[in-house]
Amino acid sequence: MWDDGTGHLGPASARRLLVAAVDAFAARGYHGTSTRDIADRAGLSPAGVYVHFASKEDLFYRITLVGHQRTLHNAVLAVQEVGDGGPAARLHAVIEAQTTWQARHHTTARVVEYDLPCLSPEHYEEVSALRREITALVRGILHEGVRAGVFDVPNVDGTTLALLSMVTDVARWYPSNSRQPPEELGKLYADLALRMAAPHTSDS
Repeated sequence: MWDDGTGHLGPASARRLLVAAVDAFAARGYHGTSTRDIADRAGLSPAGVYVHFASKEDLFYRITLVGHQRTLHNAVLAVQEVGDGGPAARLHAVIEAQTTWQARHHTTARVVEYDLPCLSPEHYEEVSALRREITALVRGILHEGVRAGVFDVPNVDGTTLALLSMVTDVARWYPSNSRQPPEELGKLYADLALRMAAPHTSDS
């Protein structure tokens, strides 16, 4: 994820630092990781970190920002690819795409999801704005489905939170003992999302 061939993440040494920082933060947490830890993993001197990043927090911010930008792009693209397929197809697509992304990039996702309070207030607000866009996307699909009679969701906000919490939690435990590839897990979670939102019938 840190080398897409565009070079927009900086020179090779900067990308090595991003990869090293993700591994270090995932293993030790933000507060347990030093600049030297990151530099050692990247094969650079501690001074080499400051050539590309102003501080450890700046490096963490860049990881968190890019992670959330790509997560949002992933969600928007999934919805766009469905086109006019309707709210059920859009909900399935976005949950499948987000779950697959969380599993495939579980180390990065674990870092960007669980250490957010370590960001400076300004950086935290910037990242939180991206998170709100993702939430709004899912909430909008649920509202659309309710209006169309496709979904039976009495509490749209609560259901949105439940769905996104379910997806986010993948990064905490994956791969663990799971033998499921990311794509298979994505389909499973997407199917569960539709079952949560679908109208419920009772036998009489």
